[in-house]
Amino acid sequence: MIQLVLTIIRILEFLMFARAIFSWFPQMQNSSIAEFLYMVTEPIIMPFRSLLDRFRGMRMMPIDLSFLCAFVALEFLRMLLYYSVY
Repeated sequence: MIQLVLTIIRILEFLMFARAIFSWFPQMQNSSIAEFLYMVTEPIIMPFRSLLDRFRGMRMMPIDLSFLCAFVALEFLRMLLYYSVY
C-alpha cells in the first residue's frame, strides 16, 4: 500500500516537472497535454497558492512560489513515507 502511494507521489512530481517545462513554451500552453497537466497538478498547487496569497509581498513576486512549495511538500511527504517503511 505504501509503495503505491510512493509511486503516485513520484508520478505527480513528474507531472509537475512536465508542467514547469511546458510553461516555458507559450505555443504549447493550449495543447491537450498542457490542459491535462494543469488539470492534474492544479489541485496540488492551489492550496499553497491560496496560502501564499495571504501575504502581500508574495502576490507581487514574478515567480510562482506556490509551485515550488507544492513540489517540496510532495518530496517531503515521499521521503517521510519512505523512511517510515524502510
